[in-house]
Amino acid sequence: MTQPNPYPLRVEKTIMEKFKVIASENGRSVNKEIEMLMKQAIASYEQNNGQIEIPALND
Repeated sequence: MTQPNPYPLRVEKTIMEKFKVIASENGRSVNKEIEMLMKQAIASYEQNNGQIEIPALND
């Protein structure tokens, strides 16, 4: 499920500008690039530490 991010991201301007270049080079928006990196981080964590169990969310 995709929803608006309730967590504002505060990043140094230079880092964000460089990140925009990377996202563009990868053919993604900044949001999608962040999401992809988060998925990679989760997969790596779970590979080393086991599956992260998330309780069912009531929408």
